[in-house]
Amino acid sequence: MTPTVATAPSTDLDISALYAQVQQFYAGQVRHLDTMRAEEFAASFTGDGVFDHRPGADPLVGRTAIAAAIREYQNTRHAADPVQRRHWFNMLQVFPQDDGTLRTEYYAVVLQTRPGVFEPMVGPSCFVTDVLAYEDGELRTKFRKVSPDYVV
Repeated sequence: MTPTVATAPSTDLDISALYAQVQQFYAGQVRHLDTMRAEEFAASFTGDGVFDHRPGADPLVGRTAIAAAIREYQNTRHAADPVQRRHWFNMLQVFPQDDGTLRTEYYAVVLQTRPGVFEPMVGPSCFVTDVLAYEDGELRTKFRKVSPDYVV
């Protein structure tokens, strides 16, 4: 089944309003990831969305695969580890495309904090490229490529 991807509900948004809309989208999406709400995070992707975040591994395609990977990560890496992870997106640029999608580029850093430890541990630093699309009137990630800085 191919999801319905439409152009932006309002094509008259100026770049400032569009930028704010994208920031709001990312703020919600990253909170789902940081709290390991796998289904909610996966739902922020289009039905055929691609999440390419592991160097050398095949990208995850579709909400089911994305949610399963988030659950597996939680169960294998953090089930007994009370770490609080925070993804920090910054230096965002938004590029409207002729087909109604938005290409975005930004830096992402992951901070991890454990109970009783005041200084967070800085995790990977990455450069991220997304394609966002409107699906059922809502922004969703159609494609995400995460390029960790440690991979040269």
